[in-house]
Amino acid sequence: MGLPITILGTGAMATVCAELLCANDHSVRMWGAHTATVNRLKIDRRQDRLLPGSSIPAGVKLTSEDCGVFDGAQLIVSAIPTQYTRTVWQRLVSHLPADARIVSVSKGVELSTLLRPTEVLADVIGKAGQRASLAVMSGPNIAVELARKCPAMAVAASADSALACCVQKAFSTPWFRVYTNPDLIGVELAGAMKNIIALAAGMLDGMDSGNNAKAALVTRGLVEITRLAVKLGANPATFMGLAGLGDLITTCVSPDGRNRRVGEAIGRGKKLEQVLAELESVAEGVPTTQAVRDLAHKHGVEMPITEMLYAILFQGQDVRRALNQLMTRAYKGEMD
Repeated sequence: MGLPITILGTGAMATVCAELLCANDHSVRMWGAHTATVNRLKIDRRQDRLLPGSSIPAGVKLTSEDCGVFDGAQLIVSAIPTQYTRTVWQRLVSHLPADARIVSVSKGVELSTLLRPTEVLADVIGKAGQRASLAVMSGPNIAVELARKCPAMAVAASADSALACCVQKAFSTPWFRVYTNPDLIGVELAGAMKNIIALAAGMLDGMDSGNNAKAALVTRGLVEITRLAVKLGANPATFMGLAGLGDLITTCVSPDGRNRRVGEAIGRGKKLEQVLAELESVAEGVPTTQAVRDLAHKHGVEMPITEMLYAILFQGQDVRRALNQLMTRAYKGEMD
């Protein structure tokens, strides 16, 4: 018997989640913030703009009404872009049932507070005088591949092992395998920070810098994002798993990765503002670069690749000059 589940969001990842959950016969309600978008989806159910050839399953109930959005839900999926998560949850928190179970599939760090998505949820829910069990699901999960039912894996992480197992069981299908992990901090930070490295990988592609350069970037990028995550309480082993190395590889090599595509366009000479204006969806790596740089400064963690990205994105630094500065830093041991 399937669970009644509410998905917040109508984007690519929300749609993929709906497809996975419907494959397991769960009863799915999908909520969207914009009435016009929801009404269009009710009519044609097509997601061609975000997921060409894909549609929202016929059994999914679509709504933009706040009242009743969580009625009967035994699991809530938060698929809202990180920078909008607080606003959406402030709008809906008064409707949240007692002791709700929530899994976030958002990847990023809130720019104004430097909080992870589940920390944002905990903050909003706590200020409303309510309680909820929180989990995150992350991994090498390019949405267009999931929509085509290509084999993929993910990690469900929570301090509440029963909730992690619930998410694992709810989402696992013959083409989507979910593991559990108690390291919510590490899994969530890995999903956020890999987008920074993906931007840099795209820039290398845009400059035709070759595979040696990209391999070096991915390797050293993994070192610096792990360094910050451990400082913030993560298990370093998490970064050698699906949510860390796995997601990093996918995001840095896939032609469908939004952040890599943004970086590639910048590497070819386009300005950030122009690239974002032409993008059909959100590139979380851009605000995450700024937020993670602030986190690194706050905690005294050296992150040279992140610093380079920040200089390019927000200080007008020339891409090739920034790469040269990165390559000519003071010599040091690999393990230092």
